[in-house]
Amino acid sequence: GRFDLDAVGGERLQTALEAVVQAGRAAGDERSRFQQLADALVQLCDTALAAGRLPVLRGHKPQVIVKIDAEDLFGPGTHPGAGEMGFGAAISAARARWLACDGAVTRIVMGPEGMPLDHGRTLRLVPPHLRRAAEVRDGGCVFTGCGAPTSWCDVHHLLAWIDGGETSLENSALLCERHHTKVHHGFRVERRPDGRWRTWRPDGTEIRTGPRPWLDAAA
Repeated sequence: GRFDLDAVGGERLQTALEAVVQAGRAAGDERSRFQQLADALVQLCDTALAAGRLPVLRGHKPQVIVKIDAEDLFGPGTHPGAGEMGFGAAISAARARWLACDGAVTRIVMGPEGMPLDHGRTLRLVPPHLRRAAEVRDGGCVFTGCGAPTSWCDVHHLLAWIDGGETSLENSALLCERHHTKVHHGFRVERRPDGRWRTWRPDGTEIRTGPRPWLDAAA
């Protein structure tokens, strides 16, 4: 579909997007200008949803919802199209696991006619106190070269919770939305004993683009 913005509305949107683009500039960023703007728009939406200040819809704060069978969510495969999102889009089981990494999971038992028979308590995988501890320790996205602040970040499970990884500070890393996606698609981050983080590409080569801005300032 298409929507129209007047000159002032377009300027506001462009100003907001540019602010996010510039704040999220990272060493070695190879994205096109178009991709940077698209990612900035997603980040704006993600930040607004995380803040919890958007209008309440029928008694609930707006949230991204995925419906997926337990066998697909907890199974080892990627299963394209296994998850159904609130507005009808289909995503893979791997993508659903990425969303659940710093989300909430509710168990709902469905009957043969597709009617809910029972539901369990909604479980927030990362409790608030653990997130605060990760924010203090990491200071922002730990992906090498990224300068994204803590408010842009998810708490990533280094060993996936789906594989038995603990929800603990030792098994956690702050990652911005874009780099969290990369880590769920073959990239890897690891915290060294001295507290510094290292990042590897899917082919096993290490990304070396220098320390992050807040580490420079503290040095």
